[in-house]
Amino acid sequence: MGEVEEVVKETPRRPPPTTISTTIPFRPRKLRKLTNTTTTTTTTTTSNKNDPALTPPPVLRLPRPMTSPGEIAAAIDHLRLSDPLLTPVIAAHEPPSFPVPLPPFHSLARSILYQQLSPKAASTIYTRFLSLCSSISVSPSSVLSLSPQALRAAGVSARKASYLHDLALKFHSDVLSEDRILASSDEGSLMSALTAVRGIGPWSVHMFMIFSLHRPDVLPVGDLGVRKGVRMLYGLDKVPMAAEMEALCESWRPYRSVGAWYMWRLAESTLSRPG
Repeated sequence: MGEVEEVVKETPRRPPPTTISTTIPFRPRKLRKLTNTTTTTTTTTTSNKNDPALTPPPVLRLPRPMTSPGEIAAAIDHLRLSDPLLTPVIAAHEPPSFPVPLPPFHSLARSILYQQLSPKAASTIYTRFLSLCSSISVSPSSVLSLSPQALRAAGVSARKASYLHDLALKFHSDVLSEDRILASSDEGSLMSALTAVRGIGPWSVHMFMIFSLHRPDVLPVGDLGVRKGVRMLYGLDKVPMAAEMEALCESWRPYRSVGAWYMWRLAESTLSRPG
């Protein structure tokens, strides 16, 4: 995976009321509950159905996950045809594979623990965290039950403890729910809901969408590894910014996640060359 460029939002807001008490200090924020974008709209009358202002928006359908049978092969075929520059990159690497995902809450908690740490240090802390939660699994209730002292003993910083607690409170109070996250087909809505959690920024959401939800059309414009790969692919003088990334990779739709995976491989292979 590429290097991380992510700015974590720190501006606090007031959260929805909850009956759970906690010993972890944090400054809560208020946010709207994530809604399921696949909810059907009310029908319009015959006189209104041709009025664009009154026509309900189209229902967004959930994309097939990348782990669906034949989806990776379809993505590779599309990328070869839509962007011939990708053909040698694809030929140089095995097809991408994606891990069996953790439940959404567990996955998001893990992403918080891994932030800004070396893989070895993060793995050690994560293993200790799992031990703390082992009797009742990694859930909002189990995280809320952990004291600051217990988390600190496991190597979790005070700031990350507050992030974990904020995440757990939002799930416990039903501002976020695993069912609605899994059913959400609107990337913008999901991004807004998850980045309202302290400690979760756009990069974390993009990684969550690719590696946990297995969404096929996610372009992590803030990931330095992907940006380096795009610079190398197109022979640019410098790594592209977000808007240029969007324009350059437009032809990869609806498989930008797979394109991003190959950009990581391209950046890694170039960095590993001698000299």
